[in-house]
Amino acid sequence: MAPLPPLLLISLLCGLFVFRCDGACAEVDSDTEAVAGKGFKLGCISCKRRSEVEGSASIEWYFRPSGESDFVHIYSYGDSGPTIEHDFFMDRIDWNGSKRSNDIQDASIYLLNVTFNDSGTYRCFFNRILTYDNYEYNDIIDKVVHLTVVAKATRGTASIVSEVMMYVSIIGLQLWLLIEMIYCYRKISAAGEEALREAANAEYLAIASESKDNCAGVQVGE
Repeated sequence: MAPLPPLLLISLLCGLFVFRCDGACAEVDSDTEAVAGKGFKLGCISCKRRSEVEGSASIEWYFRPSGESDFVHIYSYGDSGPTIEHDFFMDRIDWNGSKRSNDIQDASIYLLNVTFNDSGTYRCFFNRILTYDNYEYNDIIDKVVHLTVVAKATRGTASIVSEVMMYVSIIGLQLWLLIEMIYCYRKISAAGEEALREAANAEYLAIASESKDNCAGVQVGE
């Protein structure tokens, strides 16, 4: 069986990856390094395990500055919409999570005009109510983000590794394609040589047969 072409193999792998993942929700960890003076998304995702169960959720965000021991309430989001709970974050937080639904699974917020004082630990709480036929189940989910604010963006180890793996994959696919081309060329070349040999043998046999017939005719004439 011939090896699969590279593009077909990639398509199959991508299809398998999509099949195994939940297309509606994926619990991706938040980034943890923000740049001073720019915006930053504080990610907080909690996927509901059974999509067929009706649910609703309200969200609470808390913040503990670096060097401090206590958390302060900074943000709420519920049926009545968003509320900034602390003056330090007034006009600096935007909702960046689930929209047009009370069944919140993405509770991310966007922090505007980041300062060095925003460094610290953020906690995101989901107060989720799951509604079954005969009862309601209340579930509390807690997510933590440790944020560091820097003056200039730095490339993380994950980013470097991802880029290296991308180049390795590209080079590997190119080498595979080159090997496939050489294999096909040799196979076609071998088939061509075999066809030439068969044609030469057939021509030789035809000439030999004709010569034999001529000799037999001369002997009969004598």
